[in-house]
Amino acid sequence: MIVVVTGGAGFVGSHIAEHYAKSGHSVRVIDNLSRARLLGRENVTFDFNWRFLSEMDGVQLIRGDVRDLDTLIPLVDDADVVFHTAAQTAVTTSLVDPVPDFSTNALGTFNVLEAARRASKKPAVIYCSTNKVYGDNVNRIGTIDRGDRYEFPESFRLGVPETFSTDLCEHTPYGCSKLTGDMYMQDYAGTFGLRTGVFRMSCIYGTRQFGLEDQGWLAWFAIATILGKPIRIDGDGKQVRDVLFVTDLVDAYDKFLKSGLDHVVVNVGGGPGNAVPIMHVIELLQEMTGKKSPISYADWRPSDQKVFVSDIRKAKRVLGWEPKVSVKQGLERMVEWIQAHKGIFEA
Repeated sequence: MIVVVTGGAGFVGSHIAEHYAKSGHSVRVIDNLSRARLLGRENVTFDFNWRFLSEMDGVQLIRGDVRDLDTLIPLVDDADVVFHTAAQTAVTTSLVDPVPDFSTNALGTFNVLEAARRASKKPAVIYCSTNKVYGDNVNRIGTIDRGDRYEFPESFRLGVPETFSTDLCEHTPYGCSKLTGDMYMQDYAGTFGLRTGVFRMSCIYGTRQFGLEDQGWLAWFAIATILGKPIRIDGDGKQVRDVLFVTDLVDAYDKFLKSGLDHVVVNVGGGPGNAVPIMHVIELLQEMTGKKSPISYADWRPSDQKVFVSDIRKAKRVLGWEPKVSVKQGLERMVEWIQAHKGIFEA
């Protein structure tokens, strides 16, 4: 196959590119390498994945921007599949400057779809959506305080399903921009017959993830613990997230491509079996590393959720997919990788 990965120098994008290149496919990676600037962190680590992919057979690197339709059209024309991972990814950044969210996440996604619609080969398009499309409606479910964690009530014991409302609530600019892309993906499947997979992702983590306090929290906790840096928890630490190791995410994408389905919208997260309180993650990291960072607490972030757990039964049913990597296994792999590349994070 000819595989195009937008945002391919990012965490998820680089793993997709690596997987398909190692499987013998021709991979085109497009990225504008803007993450450091968008997050206000001029750090050399942000081009690590670009350099990593440059040494891999079968990967072509293109410095470009999804906001430029003229760049995308020839890149996508003969492709078999486009993985659209390019995005502004931090909720906090979107609250400070919402313009990049719209231009990258909404307009950029529209451009990807237009390039695919005009392409001679009509590639499949896989979209990295987010659980943030459900917005503040999640907080209306209510929670139960179990002492060390919050839980959904019994009616949502298996998590939030794809049929959960995305309407009549706040989303943050980030959530709005990603929901816009989500809806356009669905519409281009129905209106123009494009093959699209919409994956509403929940807390993806793993190797080659350069997490920060406000984006990639699980990786940031691991980095901070290993380096002895302070950890700030926004809230009380009892909030629960379902976490998914990145190789399981790529496996879900691959199963869609091989499924023969024309279109799908699915939650893809760790599900109830991989749902953990934030403080429990920190405790596991302390056990694995033998190190302990100073911890402080701050106010809850705007639109934050006490609990988010994905109902992943649809992905299991229609794709034959389920997570394989446990929370402990995933953390061990990530910690091992960070320790092996410790010098990068100390720079």
